[in-house]
Amino acid sequence: MGLTRSEAWELLCEWTPSEALRRHARAVEVVMREAAGRYGDGPDPSPEVVERWGIAGMLHDADYDQWPEEHPQRIVAWLTERGETEIAHAVSAHYTKWGVSYDSALDKALLACDELTGFVGACALVRPGGVTTMKPKSVLKKLKDKGFAAKVERHEVHEGVAMLGVELREHVEFVIGALRPHAEELLLLGSDAAGA
Repeated sequence: MGLTRSEAWELLCEWTPSEALRRHARAVEVVMREAAGRYGDGPDPSPEVVERWGIAGMLHDADYDQWPEEHPQRIVAWLTERGETEIAHAVSAHYTKWGVSYDSALDKALLACDELTGFVGACALVRPGGVTTMKPKSVLKKLKDKGFAAKVERHEVHEGVAMLGVELREHVEFVIGALRPHAEELLLLGSDAAGA
């Protein structure tokens, strides 16, 4: 039996004191679970595949809070020790500048979903209705504004989409759709909710 979601979440909470980073981990998990059916081996992935993709999304930044200078080596080593080599490789490849090969659909999807999920979340925070009423057009417009969510690396978003072989607009729509049912949990209800 492989790594379970509850074991992964326990590690994330132990290693990641930041609520914001935990929320990002959960958001990327949500998107990656959907991505398993969209970008994986077929439209009806096994529960094990969905779990594996979700855990990759959840743990991709697990070591960043406490050991940013060692990121992602600590989490990659932890996963490798547990025999989770597929997840470990995807985590080691979720930033193109690390020079790791993209061998599987999981590797490519994690790259394509990580930065964009964070960016869609940033867009949701500043608009009435948040992600619940968001359209790809508004996200694409903000992507061109280098001053908005400046820490999000646009290059990584574009590289990931290119690796998946999909249009940026289509992938943005996919990420929005994956996050929408979880808007309340992920605090993506927008500026209206923030003032409530």
